[in-house]
Amino acid sequence: MKENMQLKRVAEARLPTLWGDFLMIGFEELKTGNDHVALVLGDIYGDTPILSRIHSECLTGDALFSLRCDCGFQLEAAMAHIAEEGRGVLLYHRQEGRNIGLLNKIRAYSLQDKGADTVEANHQLGFAADERNFTVCAEMYNLLNINKIRLLTNNPGKVDVLTQAGITVTERLPLIAGRNPSNERYMHTKASKMGHFLTR
Repeated sequence: MKENMQLKRVAEARLPTLWGDFLMIGFEELKTGNDHVALVLGDIYGDTPILSRIHSECLTGDALFSLRCDCGFQLEAAMAHIAEEGRGVLLYHRQEGRNIGLLNKIRAYSLQDKGADTVEANHQLGFAADERNFTVCAEMYNLLNINKIRLLTNNPGKVDVLTQAGITVTERLPLIAGRNPSNERYMHTKASKMGHFLTR
């Protein structure tokens, strides 16, 4: 098992937030040095499935308040749901722009400004619609000794990958937030071309 490890757990510290005090745990990819973070609230041990969210990094949405996507809204909603539950885990998956990187994401935005949708823009840049590696997230759960989760997601692909990696997803909970005129086409494309469930 250890021969196939992608990550190591590196450090942890308290992270006070608007929603409560989380434990922030840092992980490092062994081959690339790339890092990811888990935010843990409350007691996550035991056999009860843990409320969880895998949130892929989005600088523009998470930090710069972009209305082009729903990412920042989903991040805030997920942290609020976990706080309301009193226990849970948010994995901050650092694969910006569905893992094409920030600069390519800006290039994709430029193509979208000229008429392409989010999938078409990725293809024009030579990327798949989604380049993310969610097996890294499965390993983060393993390193946290979590094997049963209730997953906050609209993306059935996450459920499939986690299940294949041995994580039991007992429930998929919708996380629909931040619809606005600037992201209407983006949301439609995620539903129609990427299979996301965006109706309650």
